[in-house]
Amino acid sequence: MPDTKKFIENLSGAGKSIGVLTSGGDAQGMNAAVRAVVRMGIYVGAKVYFIHEGYQGMVDGGDNIKEASWESVSSMLQVGGTVIGSARCKDFRTHEGRLHSALNLVQRGITNLCVIGGDGSLTGANLFREEWSELLDELVESGQISEEDSQIHSTLHIVGMVGSIDNDFCGTDMTIGTDSALHRIIEVVDAIMTTAQSHQRTFVLEVMGRHCGYLALVSALACGADWVLIPEMPPKDGWEEQMCQKLSESRSRGSRLNIIIVAEGATDRHGNAISSNAVKDLVVRCLGFDTRVTILGHVQRGGTPSAFDRILASRMGVEAVLALLEASPGTPACVVSLCGNQAVRVPLMECVQMTQEVQKAMDEKRFKEAVKLRGRSFENNLHTYKLLSHHKTDAELPHSSFNVAVLNVGAPAAGMNAAVRSAIRVGITEGHTMFAVSDGFEGFYKGQIKEIKWGDVGGWTGQGGSLLGTKRTLPAKHVDKIAEQMRIHNINALLVIGGFEAFESLLQLVDARSSYEEFCVPMCMLPATISNNVAGTDLSIGADTSLNAIVETCDRIKQSASGTKRRVFIIETMGGYCGYLATVGALAAGADAAYIYEEPFDIRDLQSNVEHLTEKMKTGIQRGLVIRNENCSENYTTDFIYQLYSEEGKGVFDCRKNVLGHMQQGGAPSPFDRNFGTKIAAKAMQWISKKLTEFYREGRVFANKEDSACLLGMRRRALVFQPVTQLYDETDFVHRIPKEQWWLRLRPLMKILAKYKTSYDVSDAGQLEHIVRLRAKDNSAI
Repeated sequence: MPDTKKFIENLSGAGKSIGVLTSGGDAQGMNAAVRAVVRMGIYVGAKVYFIHEGYQGMVDGGDNIKEASWESVSSMLQVGGTVIGSARCKDFRTHEGRLHSALNLVQRGITNLCVIGGDGSLTGANLFREEWSELLDELVESGQISEEDSQIHSTLHIVGMVGSIDNDFCGTDMTIGTDSALHRIIEVVDAIMTTAQSHQRTFVLEVMGRHCGYLALVSALACGADWVLIPEMPPKDGWEEQMCQKLSESRSRGSRLNIIIVAEGATDRHGNAISSNAVKDLVVRCLGFDTRVTILGHVQRGGTPSAFDRILASRMGVEAVLALLEASPGTPACVVSLCGNQAVRVPLMECVQMTQEVQKAMDEKRFKEAVKLRGRSFENNLHTYKLLSHHKTDAELPHSSFNVAVLNVGAPAAGMNAAVRSAIRVGITEGHTMFAVSDGFEGFYKGQIKEIKWGDVGGWTGQGGSLLGTKRTLPAKHVDKIAEQMRIHNINALLVIGGFEAFESLLQLVDARSSYEEFCVPMCMLPATISNNVAGTDLSIGADTSLNAIVETCDRIKQSASGTKRRVFIIETMGGYCGYLATVGALAAGADAAYIYEEPFDIRDLQSNVEHLTEKMKTGIQRGLVIRNENCSENYTTDFIYQLYSEEGKGVFDCRKNVLGHMQQGGAPSPFDRNFGTKIAAKAMQWISKKLTEFYREGRVFANKEDSACLLGMRRRALVFQPVTQLYDETDFVHRIPKEQWWLRLRPLMKILAKYKTSYDVSDAGQLEHIVRLRAKDNSAI
């Protein structure tokens, strides 16, 4: 079979010119996308031009269109907004404006455009592309360009990236800026919760989203809000009474605060707007609660981009350049987007049509269809929110005779508590009796097991660490005592939330099934570890929070190094033998190198890194950032690398080192980890319920098939339950890492953006997919 691999070395941009512009409302992460387009473009030999002030700059030409250099995008990764400016442009909507734009592009030889903006900006770009040949004919006729120029520039290629904090574009799971906007909202909610608790207040929070409720919905999930109002799912008539009843029930269960989140475009079933002030007046009138309104406004667009947005934008920027290099005259304008954890390309107009269909469905009050059209991610968020929010009275709940135990195992990871809360509440809704085990398997064998109720997990989503307590103890030594506790409490299923130790624990319990029938019950594991080192999943709960902690520290360190000039920082990250945090942290922080165990390196590599930094010091960027995973090499320790760099860089740069340590494990969970933990725990509990019914025979649960002990992980595009025994062969137990890790494919990307020549396998680069097909694969989407 012929080798079908494609490498970046075989793709040349020589002789091509790429224009990059940001248009419409700004979004955090746009700069990271611009930086990636510029550097990848220059790397493949193309010329790249900044088009300042969006389409207005393209119409006006002149100094608005400037060639970009490698250094010109330095230091913009950590800056919010867009440094090349954005403007709403009326001129470009006119034929005359587009004619000016075409002339300005042809004069500079630009026939490739990378547009970062919302659906309006991308629709404009597509129209421009469709009119391109007519515009050139007009320019030839008026003598502004020659016939030859018209031939050379006969086709305009367009690739879009969606920069929008609302996440309102169909065909992509996440748009650039959404995650950062969620960070801003959650920071505010966390701050408000402390004051609300002090005074027993109700807070009504208004978030952005004129036509899309994504921000409101996900922030409601992430902070455990009591009520959420979004345009896609207007509340049923009589909602006022229902909401007030829910708020007073929550107070009677001991809660000292209520949070209501309103999207700015929220309406009722009849299309009447529901404002945050109207909601406040309603609560005061019906319940007499002390109620306050906070309108977040443009705070949501501001601030530094989150780690997720930087990585998303960097991956998309590189993908956009690849798409432009591979485009032929017949290729439709496409959007590079994210599906699960995979970069895909989808035809721009299909996405725009789908986005417009959502609005049409909402206008025509076909709300269920609107939610479906929004896509898998939105639908799943809404489904999880509904699962968690409808607390029936004990009498109304279905009653199963099953007991389910939940425990944390291994090191703490932010988001564990959100997962526990979600599992307990979904379990109660399904009718089970839920038990919480303190301190992992150590607490289990000591009998630290107690029933846990709905109200016991209130306010847990925003708490870092592990409120149940967690230990690294494995069950094998105490298997008889654990079996005894399972018998005493009649535990019919186990949900284990943790890292590599949790995986090993499940394998040990499956092994013990032959000797102890007590372990013949459904067991599910949710990966929660900052190291992201468990087989069977691309992402783990806690890794995103940890990445944000690393990136925030790196930003500060880079700032310090920029001030001092000619300084290189060596930063050590956690992760055991897994280089995920070091690699992805390096990509998000714009580091020069990242040393990891999975990619062996020797003294020659260290030498070439030092030489690379020496060259860099001759440019305008006189600082360096090098990240080292704690276990990347037994002998090339952080001290060794620090001393080597100090010696070799004498007279050119000086060195500092910084070991980040346990700050990477702490802190409030990021919106992503809260949401991911909440969603996968809900899905796991539904799986457990299904397995309990499936394995219930003659008055008891007996499960000993391999598919009754699974890990729920995210693989590329979907959430998958995988038997732990099957994952055994995919694991390197000596180094506690999976044998294959998807993020290693991001390493060449990190090197390219740091100006290293490298080999980059682009066979995985997105083929053009149709949006309908993208949706059909679905069912287990995240």
